[in-house]
Amino acid sequence: MRILIIHNYYQDLGGEDIVFQQEVAELRREHEVFTLIFKNRKGVKGLFQFLLSPWNVFAARKVQRKIAEVNADIVHFHNTQYACGPLAIRHAKKAGKIVVMSLHNFRLLCPSATLFYKNTLFTDSIHRKFPWLAIEKNVLDNSKIKTLWTALSYWIHRRIGTWNLIDRYFVLAEFSRQLFISSTLPVDSDKFVVKPNFVDMTSTIQSKERGKHFLYVGRLSPEKGITNLLQAIAGTDIQLKIAGTGPQTEEVKSMAIKNPNLDYLGMMDKSQIIDELKFCKGLIVPSVCYEGGVPLTIIEAFATCTPVIASNIGAIPDVIIENETGFLFDPHKADTIIHAITQANSTPTAVLAGMSLKALDLYQQSYTPDIVIRKLTAEYEMLIKDKS
Repeated sequence: MRILIIHNYYQDLGGEDIVFQQEVAELRREHEVFTLIFKNRKGVKGLFQFLLSPWNVFAARKVQRKIAEVNADIVHFHNTQYACGPLAIRHAKKAGKIVVMSLHNFRLLCPSATLFYKNTLFTDSIHRKFPWLAIEKNVLDNSKIKTLWTALSYWIHRRIGTWNLIDRYFVLAEFSRQLFISSTLPVDSDKFVVKPNFVDMTSTIQSKERGKHFLYVGRLSPEKGITNLLQAIAGTDIQLKIAGTGPQTEEVKSMAIKNPNLDYLGMMDKSQIIDELKFCKGLIVPSVCYEGGVPLTIIEAFATCTPVIASNIGAIPDVIIENETGFLFDPHKADTIIHAITQANSTPTAVLAGMSLKALDLYQQSYTPDIVIRKLTAEYEMLIKDKS
């Protein structure tokens, strides 16, 4: 197959960018893959991209030229915000191509993209034809202008049918699929299919002897629930190592200094994180927002035979099965956080070993590069066959 993959990089490298890079690399093993990349800029250029985002004819023509150049069978969009813009989708479809899109977040439903605002879930936009309350609350970067302009951009393309031109949407979990098909988004429900992210861990599955501490890996920001977690266990005998950076870095550092049971490791590369996962007693994922799918850190934990103690919201309970692959808690209730971690601490070694094997089996059955890419290409082939 000839596949054109289009992606709009954020100003700072994020998870969506990494997923795009990984999928391109894996698909290139067996297919002809071409890429077209946009990047959000800062300053005047960034403002220009933002203002053009609802109807960026320059980016759309660039997409049109690339499609003509490579003559791909499939045009696959990842992120389009802001530099690319949704008009490019219409040009791809006008060129007679099969068009698919990966949904890494919930921006098609709400300007927030995360369905999270001021430390709590914000789901009002899901069932609105226009997100008035989101605009009133400035849910995107606490900016009225950014929220309004983004809302208008996506609403315009709802009205003219752009989103229903997509032949297939790839969502990261069944929870997300249900959220999209139950929303006011005017798209046929059968266009949404689940295709999770993957991690390549084939050479690092074996585990070391486990320590007595737990591990947090991720962005240090409100939606990830790191503050709730630290406040719950501060001053206890629960040992926690914390890896990552973000807007709450200084707050986390301060708490680690004051509490000897907390150890802040800073930013770590993938190999360092894998080593930490192999050695910890369990990974703690305290998210207070709806993750777009199963977080990559959970998949990495499964691949290293590491049990997971995690929030009971969103897509996470689909894979964290109590006493089988981990333990669940309410991220807003300190007593349930403590209880879940205590459960993990008190579980006999033989039982934990069985949970570790179940976690590994789940990784091998659902989240390896081979499994996920075969699912993706099967969807491509089905669409090509239906068109012919």
